[in-house]
Amino acid sequence: MALKSTIFKVKLSVANISTHHYEDYNLTLAKHPSESDERMMFRLIAFALHADSGLSFGKGISNTEEPDLWLKNLSGQIASWIDLGQPDEKRIRQACGKASKVYIYSYQPAAANIWWSGLSHKTRNHESLE
Repeated sequence: MALKSTIFKVKLSVANISTHHYEDYNLTLAKHPSESDERMMFRLIAFALHADSGLSFGKGISNTEEPDLWLKNLSGQIASWIDLGQPDEKRIRQACGKASKVYIYSYQPAAANIWWSGLSHKTRNHESLE
C-alpha cells in the first residue's frame, strides 16, 4: 500500500516593510512521503519570501511539470516560478521560457556549490533567473 501525504495546516503572518505587503495566510501544506521536513520548511520559507495573495503551491514533488510555488497573473501567465533544490539545465531553461521571473533556492550548501559551478556558465543568458 502506498504511503499518503501528511497534511500540515499553517497560519503565516507576513509583514514586509520593503514591499508594503501585510497579510495573514492560512496555508495547507501536503508533505510527500519522500519529502524531508527540511524541504517542506523551505517551501514555507519561499512562500513567506514571495508572499502574494495569488501565490500557490505546485502539485508536489512528484510532478515535473509544475514548480514548487508559482504566481500567475490575471491572464493566467506565470509571473514567478519558484523551485527548490538543484534543477537541471533543461528544467531551468523551460522555466525561464514559461515565466517572467524564475527563482531557485538550493537549501543544501555543500551540494549547491558543486551543482551551481557546473551550471552557472550555461545559465548566463537567462535574464529572468535569480
